[in-house]
Amino acid sequence: MEFLHPAILWGLLVLIIPIIIHLFYFRRFKKVYFTNVKFLQEIKQETSSRNRLKNLLILLSRLLAIAALILGFAQPFIPSGEKIEKGTKAISVFVDNSFSMRALSKDIPLFDKAKQKAKEIIEAYSNEDQFQVLSHDFKVKEQRLLTKEDAIAAVDNLEIGSSIKTLDRIYDRQLQALNNAADINSLYILSDFQKSICEFESKIDSLYKLSFVPFQSVQENNVSIDSVWLATPVPIPNQNNQLIIKTFNHSDQKVENVRLSIVQNDKTKPLGQIDIPARSAHIDTANISILKTGWQNFKLSISDHPIKFDNEYLLSFEIPEKINVLSLNQSGENRYLKSVFKGLAYFNLENASANKFQYSDLKNFDLIILNELVSMSSGLIQELSRYVVNGGNLIMFPSKSANKDNYNELLNALAADNIREMRNEQKTVSKINTKDFVFSNVYLKNNRNLKLPVTQSNFEITSYSNRGRQDLLNYRDGSAFLVKYKKGDGYFYLCSSPLNQNENDLTLNAEVFVPMLFKMAITQGEASVGSYTIGVNRLSTIPKLSTSNETTYKITGPKEFIPKQTSLDDKVIIDVGDEIEEPGIYNLELEENKLKQMAYNFDRKESDLSYYNTADLKSKFGELDIAFFENAQDANFTQLIGEKENGTALWKWCLIFALIFLAIETLLIRFWK
Repeated sequence: MEFLHPAILWGLLVLIIPIIIHLFYFRRFKKVYFTNVKFLQEIKQETSSRNRLKNLLILLSRLLAIAALILGFAQPFIPSGEKIEKGTKAISVFVDNSFSMRALSKDIPLFDKAKQKAKEIIEAYSNEDQFQVLSHDFKVKEQRLLTKEDAIAAVDNLEIGSSIKTLDRIYDRQLQALNNAADINSLYILSDFQKSICEFESKIDSLYKLSFVPFQSVQENNVSIDSVWLATPVPIPNQNNQLIIKTFNHSDQKVENVRLSIVQNDKTKPLGQIDIPARSAHIDTANISILKTGWQNFKLSISDHPIKFDNEYLLSFEIPEKINVLSLNQSGENRYLKSVFKGLAYFNLENASANKFQYSDLKNFDLIILNELVSMSSGLIQELSRYVVNGGNLIMFPSKSANKDNYNELLNALAADNIREMRNEQKTVSKINTKDFVFSNVYLKNNRNLKLPVTQSNFEITSYSNRGRQDLLNYRDGSAFLVKYKKGDGYFYLCSSPLNQNENDLTLNAEVFVPMLFKMAITQGEASVGSYTIGVNRLSTIPKLSTSNETTYKITGPKEFIPKQTSLDDKVIIDVGDEIEEPGIYNLELEENKLKQMAYNFDRKESDLSYYNTADLKSKFGELDIAFFENAQDANFTQLIGEKENGTALWKWCLIFALIFLAIETLLIRFWK
């Protein structure tokens, strides 16, 4: 047996006081007159013996009662086998409030059980200790240390949310809050330990005691809409466009007759029923007809119970009125370019002289064609580089008499390869990259009759390994004819040969030239994003429309708020932070003008209902210094942690014995006459 406060045992010295009082207390006798003193000596001896025994028993009862009280205040305990640490304590309790905690165990949601156990953990500690109550929300107020009463209230106020954090992020957050706030620091993680969040690469700090408290539910079957996207980056009005819908069966059994439907601009249309094999994805397509330009909203839905948060998927994208193409020329327009875009009503081609064009208007075009410029001004080079970084598409057809140093200045600004000497020799293109977006889904497989360009002259293009080049068309000798680079949010394309038909018959090969220009023009970067994930996609980029520093953007929709905004060159970065918590269509507005629509969906990480039980956790994290609580749902944590932290407490027994000895004293005084 040990004592939590052994110094109080010095109080046992007060036991000498009743002993002294007993020894020096002399009763005063009253005179009684007897006529017959025959038996006086016998009566005197008998009374004195009985009184002495009674007084000794009363003294013993008082001594034992006082001793029991002193021992109780010293808080004796029987050690649990672990070293009992003494000092101030700080405790962090993480309660998993993700969607998966809605699952039932014995008809009670796991979240309710976790909250109850969190309160039991807090109750196991004293009122002098400090507490952190943490959830997946990672709110600022959760980084404050609370009193015992406030911590219990904070647990009661927790609610299910859409945020998801991995174990290592949770652990790091707990360390930040405690930060050696006390002599003894204890961390508890109460969760169902879904496999999707069990990433733990942090190093365990030996100064912090980490404990996992797993909760297990009845295994549920779940089907989710994993993702939805357009078959083409930019759908065309008044034509059939396709949505690709990916659903996933997260259970170990095949599911049948899952109803799939689509809501297009508030009009619902059933898409039929699908069967999905166990642990498999199902890809389906839906034909959508777009009759007008502007923003288009879609909601895909499936019928699945009991997990519902991933049964819907929202999508929003804009159909521009026209795809604007600019051809910057120096020696005149290219009639083949004009003919190509004249036949495509959805496209608008503008020809301009490179020496007279207003550079500030470059941002208004989806594709810019540099048509055989001999040289470029430094201002044009700077603006073209900025245009690509901000999401534009640029293709360069060099002039046969091009100033190579001037060209390479632009190529270096775009982190592209350089051009070298012109080669005046006939070469034939023999390889086309149909895996890249520009030529993907354009040709039938094994189309051997496809005619590829022939050139009479071409520039040699370097092949630096760090430029991230993608070859789209190659000559027979393996050298590049057309290459592609990703720069910022946009794309840059470089052709090794001039565009005029005397040097290059690309314009005469309509089956290559037309789809190439078409798909280059509709390629989009960040602007093409049709959906965002709550808690993941916090940043969005838009062109800067005002030079004023007082310009205020606003988010409207299911929730209205003013986001953080950062101006960067010609762009504005919008940061929604943790403000968006519910799925829906949100509008980004500036002075009541809608600039952009954003469809936000719940994160699909929680759709896979695979968990680690206690045995799995021990196997996965057994090498780490982590304690594991078994049968967490049925255990009394107040008693369990109390015994673990302080051993088996005996102070209650001391108080009980003190009361018993006081009762014995009272009985002796009252009934022993």
